[in-house]
Amino acid sequence: MHFTRRIALAAAASLALVAPGFADDQKVLDSIHFLIPGGAGGGWDGTARGTGEALTKSGLVGTASYENMSGGGGGKAIGFLIENADSNHGTLMVNSTPIVIRSLTGVFPHNFRDLTLVSGTIGDYAALVVGKDSPINSMDDLLAAYDADPSSTAIGGGSVPGGMDHLVAAMVMEAAGKDALGVKYIPYDAGGKAMAALLSGEIAALSTGFSEAVDLANAGEVKIIGVTSDERVPAAPDAMTMKEQGIDTTFVNWRGFFGAPGLPAEQLAEYQDAIAKMYDTPEWEEVRARNGWVNIHNSGDDFQSFLEAQEQAIGDLMKKLGFL
Repeated sequence: MHFTRRIALAAAASLALVAPGFADDQKVLDSIHFLIPGGAGGGWDGTARGTGEALTKSGLVGTASYENMSGGGGGKAIGFLIENADSNHGTLMVNSTPIVIRSLTGVFPHNFRDLTLVSGTIGDYAALVVGKDSPINSMDDLLAAYDADPSSTAIGGGSVPGGMDHLVAAMVMEAAGKDALGVKYIPYDAGGKAMAALLSGEIAALSTGFSEAVDLANAGEVKIIGVTSDERVPAAPDAMTMKEQGIDTTFVNWRGFFGAPGLPAEQLAEYQDAIAKMYDTPEWEEVRARNGWVNIHNSGDDFQSFLEAQEQAIGDLMKKLGFL
């Protein structure tokens, strides 16, 4: 269970929650070009465009442009940035936890070390939810149901086996003293199908992103029984953390920005300065609140330390589950 402590320590050491305020009206950069490894409307797309909106409207950056480059689970954009590094010093690529998972599984040959690490910016914690009418009201209840009948206490998720929702469920159960290999995981390719499975009892709980869990809970469809944050999150103040319930694990699906390899130190510093100042602007708070994001800012060396800890923890778990 040592990997859960590493994740918790890494999160505690390197993630700073930043309160919104006001910044001086000082332009840091003339322009930024955002490279988005997926299609329009996805999480990466929203993060890049929301960040660009806040940076330009606040006056920290003059103009922002955007380029969607889907393919290879994000690998096409990473390869492009590496192969065309010298001509892309004005480009920031958005990415998130899958850069760690997909590098480990060999979906693409590169990893975060092949890029210039700029800054982690936001995060979405994970949560376990149950149907509104479920007799389960806490992690203790879920664990008791699992102990009584493991094969009938399945956990569903929106990612493939070995994907993020599965890994979170396995990480939580492992930290609770259960065998992660014994957890029955059922993947669904759409939220509606997962909800139907919850209501029918096909699954006992659903592993999902915290912001999605909050939306479902606010709509009266689910109860949140555990969140993978260090402390309760204001968006759902009644939702208990895993740690509060004696399960020593934390996890965040971070999103952040990377530059081309060999990015000059002066430009790297300007990008990091602009992003750091962005948090204190009302324009950013408007974007953040609209999207239900959590401010998680870790820059440079802190970003690298966090990614290395996450890579180790996820890698250990994936080996245990037989995915590596």
